[in-house]
Amino acid sequence: LYKTLRFASNYEVKMANKTLLEMKYARIVSIFAKLANISASKALRFFYHSDTYKLMSEQIADFHCYGDLYLADKLMLEYKSKELDFNTN
Repeated sequence: LYKTLRFASNYEVKMANKTLLEMKYARIVSIFAKLANISASKALRFFYHSDTYKLMSEQIADFHCYGDLYLADKLMLEYKSKELDFNTN
C-alpha cells in the first residue's frame, strides 16, 4: 500500500480520499437514521444540509477525522436543536 501511494498521482490520492470520505458519510447517515428513528432518505437529506456535513466536507479543524459514532451523535444533537427550533416557531 505504501508503495502504491508513494507513486500515485495527486489525482489518484484525491479520488481515494474522496471515496473514503463518502463511505464515512454513508456510515454516519446510517447510524444517525437509527438514532433519530427516521428513514435513511430523510437522514441523508438532513445530513447534506447540516453544519456537521459542512465542517466535514470542508475539512475544517480535522472534523472529518473524528469517529463515526461521535459524528453521528453531533448530527443527532444538531437535529434535535433544529427540530426544537422548528417546533417552537
